[in-house]
Amino acid sequence: MSLPLKELIEIGKAQLKDAGIADYARDAKDLYCFMDKLDSLGLMMHWQDVLQDNTCEAYFELIDRRAKGEPIQYITGRQDFMGMPFIVNPSVLIPRQDTETMVEDALEILNEGSLRGTEFTAGIKIKDVLDLCCGSGAIGISIAKLCDKVKVTCSDLSRDALAVAKENAKLNKCKNVRFEEGDLFAPFRGKLSKKKFDMIISNPPYIESEVIPTLQREVREHEPMMALDGGCDGLDFYRQIATEAPGHLHKGGVLIMEIGYNQGESVSKLLEESGSFRKVTCLKDLAEKDRIVAAVLKDKKDKE
Repeated sequence: MSLPLKELIEIGKAQLKDAGIADYARDAKDLYCFMDKLDSLGLMMHWQDVLQDNTCEAYFELIDRRAKGEPIQYITGRQDFMGMPFIVNPSVLIPRQDTETMVEDALEILNEGSLRGTEFTAGIKIKDVLDLCCGSGAIGISIAKLCDKVKVTCSDLSRDALAVAKENAKLNKCKNVRFEEGDLFAPFRGKLSKKKFDMIISNPPYIESEVIPTLQREVREHEPMMALDGGCDGLDFYRQIATEAPGHLHKGGVLIMEIGYNQGESVSKLLEESGSFRKVTCLKDLAEKDRIVAAVLKDKKDKE
């Protein structure tokens, strides 16, 4: 059947609304723009067009996928992050705005030596950055692109995720990034055992195992479980990072991690009790929820 574009999108909106999609109106338009390679202005210019059967069928196939809970980012294969395009697929988490806040904090440390306006690194020059559990590479690649004076290493246990990260480095013409495969700090043992970094930044899995079934359908059914599940209390990865990160940081180096909204006190305590860090700082996101913990590695002078 042939349909005017306006009517086609109204049908798409109704189908998504009935399926419980919160942003049904935006998603219905965005899916058509993706399919026909249009921006919002182009969509309005074609608003009165009458579309042929094959075009309508292709659009409704996309609508069906979204109605079943598949994230629109996986359907389109793209998500913007820090003003840059990133390829995403079910091998990687979809980058989120909360994580942009952490990258902005990291860039302030890199460029100014301060954290939200307060001195943080006491003049330490940061040249080597590790994006631990990098997924799509959005964090590390953004830092490498926006602060070209640093070298960035992206590491992940998932080979499929690293393949996506490598494509994103190419997409954003970012050459000061290298990639390592392995579980947390495993790639930096053996031949790389002497390799240390000035900053380790990470968005590790931090969802409590029992909470995962309660997450939005888009997340629990489509995003990679290995990037979500942080163990019984959500702190498994933070425990290991708190223990092992000091051996992979230069003196005065920075550790900065994204956390769950209810983990600020627990993660801060892990770093404090390790005895290896000073200036342990918990920071809030735009919604005024705890979202980031940052700390500086002590040197011998600090430990005395």
